[in-house]
Amino acid sequence: MKKLTKLPSIITIDGPVASGKSTVGKEVAKRIGYRFFDTGVMYRVVTWQAIVNGINLKSEYDVTKLAKKVKIEQRPSSINDGRMYDVFADGVDVTWNIVLPVVNDNVSLISTYPGVRKAMTAKQRQIGSKGMIVMVGRDIGTVVLPKAELKIFLDASVEERATRRYKDEVTRGNTVTYDEILKSMMNRDMLDSSRSLAPLKPAKDAVIINTNGKDKSQVVEEILELIKHCKNRGKDDEKTLSVCEKNS
Repeated sequence: MKKLTKLPSIITIDGPVASGKSTVGKEVAKRIGYRFFDTGVMYRVVTWQAIVNGINLKSEYDVTKLAKKVKIEQRPSSINDGRMYDVFADGVDVTWNIVLPVVNDNVSLISTYPGVRKAMTAKQRQIGSKGMIVMVGRDIGTVVLPKAELKIFLDASVEERATRRYKDEVTRGNTVTYDEILKSMMNRDMLDSSRSLAPLKPAKDAVIINTNGKDKSQVVEEILELIKHCKNRGKDDEKTLSVCEKNS
């Protein structure tokens, strides 16, 4: 039985807000020596830039025009202030700006615009096409990189996710309440899953991992085990055929 010796070239991790995609994805990428890219920051950058430039958020035309021209960069963190990475918009550090409540409240609307999604998807595909990457988002396995060898969908109850986000906000020194975050998150879930273009949902061949009650290390180990199965699968290994072989 022939065994493969290569890791999956592209690994996608999708899921709703605060399901752990970014923290888990970054650690997985680090453990296997891959690049990490969080596509969610792109929509947040567009939202933030639209706000600071006084663009009408309800004008799809104006927001799409901005999305096409803004230069978005994600780099390894350069400041030890709790950030996972640096995010730049046209050369300006906006790492913390894009997680402000005003962005949280409007990013789902911006992400429903077909023109914005088309612009972001093109940029994401260009980044992912180089391979050796762990890319996280909401439609990476379904729309952006549907031929990825390994697709993961992280999920958790909205209450669990709201609790995580609340703790994060308190740690950053922000004044918020759990109820406010829960309400906002439920609204965002509805918008993300009901939009007509690229709705939030698992790819048909994705492995769904429920992260309720699990810490980062447990979820990371689950994914690393899946990666190991992909690497070592044989042609008659039905257990991993459905996970990896379909997309290779």
